[in-house]
Amino acid sequence: MSTLKNILLSAVLAIAFMSAKAAESSVAVEISNPISLERAMEMVEIPLESLEKKLGTASGFIVTDADGREVPSQLTYDGKLIFQASVGARSKSVYHVKQGTPAKYETKVFGRIYPDRLDDFAWENDRVGYRAYGPAIQRRGDRLYGYDIFNKRTTALVVEGFYESELDPALWKIVNKLRREGHGDLADDVYNAISYHVDHGKGMDCYKVGPTLGAGTSALIENGGKDIVYPKCYTSCDILESGPLRLTFRLTFAPEKVNGVDVVETRTVTLDAGSHFNRAVISYSGLTSATPVAAGIVVHNENPSAYVLNAKAGYIGYEDLGDPYSYKEKYRKKQNPQMGRIFIGTVFPEDLGSAEYRAFTKEELPRRGSGACGHLLGISTLKPGTDFTYYFGSGWNRNSETGIASLTDWEQLLSRFAQCVRKPLKVKIR
Repeated sequence: MSTLKNILLSAVLAIAFMSAKAAESSVAVEISNPISLERAMEMVEIPLESLEKKLGTASGFIVTDADGREVPSQLTYDGKLIFQASVGARSKSVYHVKQGTPAKYETKVFGRIYPDRLDDFAWENDRVGYRAYGPAIQRRGDRLYGYDIFNKRTTALVVEGFYESELDPALWKIVNKLRREGHGDLADDVYNAISYHVDHGKGMDCYKVGPTLGAGTSALIENGGKDIVYPKCYTSCDILESGPLRLTFRLTFAPEKVNGVDVVETRTVTLDAGSHFNRAVISYSGLTSATPVAAGIVVHNENPSAYVLNAKAGYIGYEDLGDPYSYKEKYRKKQNPQMGRIFIGTVFPEDLGSAEYRAFTKEELPRRGSGACGHLLGISTLKPGTDFTYYFGSGWNRNSETGIASLTDWEQLLSRFAQCVRKPLKVKIR
């Protein structure tokens, strides 16, 4: 009997030992950089299926660097483990992954719909912020088709505070009361004290979109590549994940006639912590033939030639000076210099058909809003059933932390990012 007990006890201890060993086991993740550029804090993706083959199914994973320090990570909606890795030029770095409950990390991305601001969808990370216009503003009759920019001077998340201040009912009650009583100048001063169109130290919205492609919006081009089909405002928005390191959302648009056929656009947009650029994956259901597609940046009269086009390297970029007429005349001398220089760019992982500046025709100018004179376009051809993938992003010279002071600086960042996109880090689980 004691022999049987000893056998059972040994089996239990062996199982416990193996379970403990499995719980403590980890895999090495080797990350290789194929290009002669140092890659710092670049997002790495590992399919969960690959990890689970090595470590087993788990509700969470912990990532550590070569020194054993935990690295912030995230499980994504589409079945990946992501984290930011640093790798030297043409070098390798090794990280480790094991099952476990990760620490609670600082959230560096944010996005939500603002129904009380006409269905804006606004989003940001620790470097940049944006918004897309929604169904309520479309119903009102406004023509705001492209992406807008929230310029930032801080790594803190600011969009929620911007809207909270801009929409504060108590302050608007004061503003409206002052105007009714004939104190318009004082009302303007109170509004400027709360508005996100004024830089109060964290950033501002001074970019002008209008009925254009704004800061990198996609569009089909019909009639043999002649006419842009402007996408209007989104009709529905779904947030697929919201941090701590990655925000992903999906925008769907109302049907548009393209070469006589109803086409529905869907955009899946991803913004990672630490990046100036959003990844956009665009699909068009209903498309029946290969059609030109573009990502565009509006060009304004205030700086009509401050752009770069490089189809071979896969990027276009522009230096915008902001909207000089966004303030009443009495405030312009003081507040217009706050706008600084806004840098906008698009980057393409696949070869482009062309990269060009396309001026608005005399007939089109009145339809594109005051101050706009044309678009920079990165043009490709989209076949039915395929996606158009590209990146759009921005920078601001008033953000001293990013080191982007000129169009030359911005082009260097575009070139560098394009090289990284076209030659991604290679991940191997050992």
